[in-house]
Amino acid sequence: MSTFLLVVPPLTGHITPLVAVADRLHALGHRVDWCGEPSLVRRLAGPDAVVHPALGGPVDAGSGLGLRGYAAVRFLWEELLIPLAESTHEAVADAAKRSGADLVVADMQALAGPLAAARLGIPWVTSASTSGSLRDPFAATPKIRDWLDGLFADLIARLCPDAAVSLAPVPLTPATLERSPLLVLAFTTEALAGPADATGPPTAWVGPALRRRAAAGAAAIAAAVTAAAVSPDVALTPEVPFPWDWLDPRRPLVVVSLGTVNGPVGGRFLRACADALGQLGGGVQAVVADPAGAIAAAPDNVLPRPYLPIRTLLPHAAAVVCHGGHNTVCEALAHGLPLVVAPIRDDQPVVAQQVVDAGAGVRLHFGHATADLIGAAVTDVLGDPRYRDDARRVGASFRAAGGAVAAADHLVGLAAKHGRPG
Repeated sequence: MSTFLLVVPPLTGHITPLVAVADRLHALGHRVDWCGEPSLVRRLAGPDAVVHPALGGPVDAGSGLGLRGYAAVRFLWEELLIPLAESTHEAVADAAKRSGADLVVADMQALAGPLAAARLGIPWVTSASTSGSLRDPFAATPKIRDWLDGLFADLIARLCPDAAVSLAPVPLTPATLERSPLLVLAFTTEALAGPADATGPPTAWVGPALRRRAAAGAAAIAAAVTAAAVSPDVALTPEVPFPWDWLDPRRPLVVVSLGTVNGPVGGRFLRACADALGQLGGGVQAVVADPAGAIAAAPDNVLPRPYLPIRTLLPHAAAVVCHGGHNTVCEALAHGLPLVVAPIRDDQPVVAQQVVDAGAGVRLHFGHATADLIGAAVTDVLGDPRYRDDARRVGASFRAAGGAVAAADHLVGLAAKHGRPG
């Protein structure tokens, strides 16, 4: 039996892929400990999850929503992720020692994981919860790449000064801090993300690791969303109130969602979506996740709701309009649904372009998308069977990749090869 320590930031979408992997490791008889924000991890992984607290303060995923380009990248690293690593690295090191971890599995944005592992001589694996970071997004902008490497080098020098003589299988450098040279666990496939980078570290393309949540009442879900920004797309079940008799099985259904934290900037886009879908007429129906109530008056064929039971709706859907969040995109493609993607920030533009390159959807400019442009894009993905065919092809690649089962097999093999003796 091996012991795995999963190190995660307080961000729902970065935890959920590892929940299914943890379930599989438990089923194989291994021990799994978590290190992160306890209440959020237990909401997602279950009340019995063993969680070592790493309280770096809440990460406000909604802050900086208005930033774009380099300003957004700088805010993400300088204001959120580097401070998170600084405030949690001692707690992660303590968790690794107390758990007796054979292998540390650290989310790409939980830099305290590799910092602690290198200090203690423990091998680590990188968990890539989104395909947007699998290739260097700054390869074409060397000044930004140099700036980020400088941030990483400074972090290593301050928190792990003996990294160069680490007992771990590999030394800690800016490159290995970002992606472990032992393995990157990619919760996607090359059918979406494109061919592997021949110069990059070994990558296990396991596809999305999806796990259905246990049934929960609407009040509990609302409380979880309010308290910890838990994505309703992840937590909701058929128990969430939804007027299922409103759906007409004779008409194609379009599902519109901008994720959990984009409400402050999403109002104009959601209203444009409602107008666009209304103009398409009764031949199409749509449901829109509108948590802020941005759509004051919806057309008859458009139903805005505060929260949507996304996973229950998708089997009935014909297309999805979204912001390019990796989880939403993968859920849609797993059901063979073509997409209209309007990325807002962070890695979403990369994911959106991957959808386009895979032939599974159309990309729009979030800030410039009008009702006419949205309507034309929806008409395109509904009317051209090539989009659905390619979405189904990507979905089939997800199923063939093995998901949580394949991910667990890779981790067990690495723990046996590199884990602590005895």
